[in-house]
Amino acid sequence: MEGQSARVTAVTINVVFRGVMTVTQSMTGFARGSVTTGALTVTVECRSVNNRYLDLQCRMPDALRSIENALREQAGKHFSRGKLEMAIRLSHSGSSAPAALNHERLRALESSLSEVEKAFPNAPTPDSLALLLSPGVLIEEETDHETLHAATLDAAEACFEDLHQQRLQEGEKLAAMIRQRQDGMHKHLKVLREQLPALQSAYRQRLLARLQELDIEADPVRLEEEIVYILQRADVEEEMDRLDAHLDAIENALAGKAPCGRRLDFLMQELNREANTLGSKSTALSTTNTSVDFKVLIEQMREQIQNIE
Repeated sequence: MEGQSARVTAVTINVVFRGVMTVTQSMTGFARGSVTTGALTVTVECRSVNNRYLDLQCRMPDALRSIENALREQAGKHFSRGKLEMAIRLSHSGSSAPAALNHERLRALESSLSEVEKAFPNAPTPDSLALLLSPGVLIEEETDHETLHAATLDAAEACFEDLHQQRLQEGEKLAAMIRQRQDGMHKHLKVLREQLPALQSAYRQRLLARLQELDIEADPVRLEEEIVYILQRADVEEEMDRLDAHLDAIENALAGKAPCGRRLDFLMQELNREANTLGSKSTALSTTNTSVDFKVLIEQMREQIQNIE
């Protein structure tokens, strides 16, 4: 084995790099990277699903256990959240040199078999293939551990780069779906703002009509104060302003460079709280329906956000 430039003879990335406009990253995807060095090929496969934290689970040959921490550090440079299930396989090409026989081990087996034959003369004797498969009989060419580790890290890097691009592409789709629902909420808010003066006036008229039905004399000043107080309690301007602010915060989070999944999840809680308050203050069926529409859109966004890093 020669230097690093000669060690790695091939690097395969199975998904072509594509630039994306958004940095929103999904937590789901699958990728593969492979590196061939001499007669040995290292293949790394990684499947990613959503998770609260970054969790890397590795299935690999025992010869690679010493670089497990390096693989975790490598994954941490690409991802901050998600459950990564990694599988590493080693394969030898047919051009490798044939394995040699361990003659000392064969002589030990021969001696042991003679003793077994004496103790159990009727027992069947093992065939040649069974002897070859006995542990220690075949001496395979040892692989340089330094070369193997370097090739594995290169294959893992190719796999992580591939997976990162897949997660970015999926994240772009998720961001588009969230923005679609976000626009829907903006439209509902615009309609509600336009309807609000008429709704407040109608509510005021209903209050006055009910008081007239009671046929009682009331101090006009005191009556006006009570109506204003009731109208203030039913006012939803503040809730609509906060809904607008939270929707703007969603756009800022999607357009930012940092992972935004946790922030978006928190914003969904705030949006849902304001939508509930809006519904509880409702004085008209149209406002109640708007509150329900808000909660439907919020739930649809929440489902998508569960997959965002």
